[in-house]
Amino acid sequence: MMQRQGQVEADGSPAAQQTAPPRSRPDRPAKSELSPPARVGEFVREVRSELRQVAWPTRPEVANSATVVFITLVVLVCLIFLLNYAFSHSISWLYSA
Repeated sequence: MMQRQGQVEADGSPAAQQTAPPRSRPDRPAKSELSPPARVGEFVREVRSELRQVAWPTRPEVANSATVVFITLVVLVCLIFLLNYAFSHSISWLYSA
């Protein structure tokens, strides 16, 4: 099977990998040769290209995540408030005695 795929020779030795040389883009100069405004334009094009590849969440997913965050925030604020209240009253009781 590996021989049919070109990974090994008939005797079992690894097949020589022939890689194509990297293609240069003759229509664009190297980035170091671009003027500053052209670099900014290239950057913006690349950013837009990357943003198209992002898996954006749907509206219900965002609403669900926001709800979980809000509930967690309320629970933690209540917990910290209760701990602060209990510790402050216990310290006040200790010093008043």
